[in-house]
Amino acid sequence: MDTDQLIRSLAADNAHRAPRVGTVLTMALLVAAPLSILIFATFLGVRSDVMSAMHNPFFDMKFAVTLSLAIPAIIVSLHLSRPEALLRGWGWLLLLPVGLLAVAIGGEAMMAPAMPMSMRLMGKNSRVCLLAIPAMSLPLLAGALFGLRHGAPSHPALAGALAGLVSAGLAATLYASHCTDDSPLFVATWYTLATALVAAVGALAGSKVLRY
Repeated sequence: MDTDQLIRSLAADNAHRAPRVGTVLTMALLVAAPLSILIFATFLGVRSDVMSAMHNPFFDMKFAVTLSLAIPAIIVSLHLSRPEALLRGWGWLLLLPVGLLAVAIGGEAMMAPAMPMSMRLMGKNSRVCLLAIPAMSLPLLAGALFGLRHGAPSHPALAGALAGLVSAGLAATLYASHCTDDSPLFVATWYTLATALVAAVGALAGSKVLRY
């Protein structure tokens, strides 16, 4: 038996197959999600006027922005979980929420303002936003890092930052149903700051736990 035949025989005899990174990541996020939901339900909850808020396009916009961050971040993080993968050619996906926010801010600017720009920017919940999104992100970040550990990213800090974007995007989706500040200016400022904080934590953690 030559070497190639031996390798094929050993592979055929090995019934165990390592689970795909995407499968592990999905399961890890599903396990972590109830903890984030518990934090949301215990300390925040859905805003009381949610039924009427659904008729406000800027309320709906918040979910479009957060999901347009979380979903592409999952796709890019799975791509980067391969050792030969580079961000080049994939990073544009992460600009989708930026484009949506730019359109929403432009749309709001063309409308008769209901309140001054400074009030739309600062809102009423900036401090809550900066605390709630990172807090709800932590269980999801741990799950995302666990899932990506089953890959072999050649840039562990970058992969960790992507895990942070995944978890922050999902946590911000939860938070958006509580937040009564619907202005795109508020979302662009405070959601972004909270997300950047989680991404920084993810990059720091990823540089250690995703290194191989």
